Amino acid sequence: MNPTFHPQHPASWWAQFEDCSEKFDRGSMTELLGDEIIARIPSLLLRREAETATAIVLRHLHRPSSTDLAEMAADATARLVATVERLDERATGDDAGTAEASALCRLLQGDWAEAAAQAEARMGTLPLVQAVVTALRLESFGADLVVRLLTAGQPPAAAVRTGRAIARYSWWPNWLLTIVSERVMAGTLTSDTIAALQRCAFAGLSPTQARMAKRLIAAEPQLIEATAHRLETLGEHPAATKLRAGCLDTVAFAARLIPV
Repeated sequence: MNPTFHPQHPASWWAQFEDCSEKFDRGSMTELLGDEIIARIPSLLLRREAETATAIVLRHLHRPSSTDLAEMAADATARLVATVERLDERATGDDAGTAEASALCRLLQGDWAEAAAQAEARMGTLPLVQAVVTALRLESFGADLVVRLLTAGQPPAAAVRTGRAIARYSWWPNWLLTIVSERVMAGTLTSDTIAALQRCAFAGLSPTQARMAKRLIAAEPQLIEATAHRLETLGEHPAATKLRAGCLDTVAFAARLIPV
């Protein structure tokens, strides 16, 4: 996947992740973004200084009431900023190799959204989005879906809201989660669809029955007609009519008629 899946975003775009998070953890955000940025600092010496400064700042973030750690974090950040400025002044070309370290300085100064915006130009969007979404501590299925929605161009607030709503179904079997993801990405996941899928989840379908249900949900014409005809031969005429009309309510029932 191309890491620059979307044009560069301003700091205000990145800040939306914090706005839509009820329990935003600045320590986790700093650690995860820091790991991504530090790994891309080209100078080994500068990278080591960045690692040292980040470790000190993280100690302070984990113990915010400590005045000693606060002073140590401020000093370490100031030293890194001074190093980056000195390297920039000495540079003879357009690129001093400090872009990533400069973004890290903003991160350690507390402005993670601006740091992400600066780093994105060099690193691409995907690794930064993955780090930010991980820091939100969503359910794994919800987090994966949020990243997919973001890559498709949805704004952070909408993507995170959808991810949280869908995460409640993470216990569903994989074949159902695949359908949920596809419907969300296509914008066709409705409450009626969720209810029908829920019935499939509770139906305890065998692998063969699950494959049948997935094909029925996909509305394969020949299978729909064949299954509806089978329902009619069993005297289930209302269910056959609903199935032909595209009603998902009958999917679990029809699938369970397949021998295990």
